[in-house]
Amino acid sequence: MSVDVRTVTESEFPDWLRALATGFLRSPVLREDETAERLSHMGLSRMRGAFDGGRCVATYRSFAQELTVPGGAAVPASAVTQVTVSPTHRRRGLLSRMMDADLAAAKERGDVLSTLIAAEYPIYGRYGFGPAASVTEWEIDVPRAGLDARWAGPGDGGGRVDLADGADVRKLGPELHERFRAVQHGAINRDERWWQLGTGQVVMSFQPWTEPFYAVYRSARGEVEGLMTYHADEKWGDGKQPLNTATVRDMIAVSPAAERALWHFVCAVDWITTVRSGYRAGDDLLPLLLPDPRAARTLTQADFLWVRLLDVVRALEARTYAVPASLVLEVHDAAGLAGGRFRLEASADGAVCAPSAEAPDLTLDVRELGALYLGEESAVRLAALGRVAEESAGAAAVADALFRTPRRPWCPDIF
Repeated sequence: MSVDVRTVTESEFPDWLRALATGFLRSPVLREDETAERLSHMGLSRMRGAFDGGRCVATYRSFAQELTVPGGAAVPASAVTQVTVSPTHRRRGLLSRMMDADLAAAKERGDVLSTLIAAEYPIYGRYGFGPAASVTEWEIDVPRAGLDARWAGPGDGGGRVDLADGADVRKLGPELHERFRAVQHGAINRDERWWQLGTGQVVMSFQPWTEPFYAVYRSARGEVEGLMTYHADEKWGDGKQPLNTATVRDMIAVSPAAERALWHFVCAVDWITTVRSGYRAGDDLLPLLLPDPRAARTLTQADFLWVRLLDVVRALEARTYAVPASLVLEVHDAAGLAGGRFRLEASADGAVCAPSAEAPDLTLDVRELGALYLGEESAVRLAALGRVAEESAGAAAVADALFRTPRRPWCPDIF
């Protein structure tokens, strides 16, 4: 019997959820009210499933998203999530069928690009996605960090840190995040439900809720400039010494003063001897905010946000560039969605990109252009790896001068 790939109907949604849970190695038994609760916020029109004999054996969903690009513009994106194939149906092309249909629909809709968080590295490059922003997680040995253990507040002339509750965060957080994502390329939008889930107002059955601590930094003018959410365990050594770990779940800030104050605050909490940073940008200030940066040990350093361009012209014109320069790119796209030859002209007044018949300076696959797009990757490195072909001498260095950014892109959110 052939496997049918199609948009999921409301009656098929419980079976789709069971297949999703199976793919993510969670219990396939659904809570009684889970189906209705999840259906209320998950649009069926962009939910796909593969069905074999009436049973769902693969899942896929996308939703509307905005991605901040270098320069601060937010471009419309199709975010891919909840992708699974049941272990009984691997290697049958089910993901390809779902992905091809969804990317074609995103292109037709006018989305500039598609995004995802890759659970496994080797899968998504063949669909044109490139790793566009990475993350690093640090573990801070607080006693070794050299911070003043008597710290009682920011020493920045009037700023302060206050504890808050979930209701405060739902009120203050959205506006702060809008300011944050306007200056952080790689960041994505957060809707009302994100804040509800992040503060326990809505609780998912497969994610047991423990109320965290919230800390808010306000400047001397009283403006909210930073927000940190963290958990703490309770662990004591044999000598009756505290050995507690604070794990930061989320921290956004719009000023260096807020970053410094919030990291110093969590390191100064009584009994905390270890702080885990959560996923941060690879060039985050955190280690260098410590008198002894070696006290911050790297736990994780990996790819995170992947980008797949769907409209090269709009994507390249949306972002800004560090230097005035021109480059002709030959972009290969096996799916036929974004390939072609394009001339990019960057200047202080902005960028212009258009199809071109000129000889190319660089030839690359759309996945490599995705890796370069936010400024994370180097064209010179990709050329050395044989993944970018330099058709004119020095073109890879010109691409680096254009695409690389002073600070690395960062996406704080899993989706």
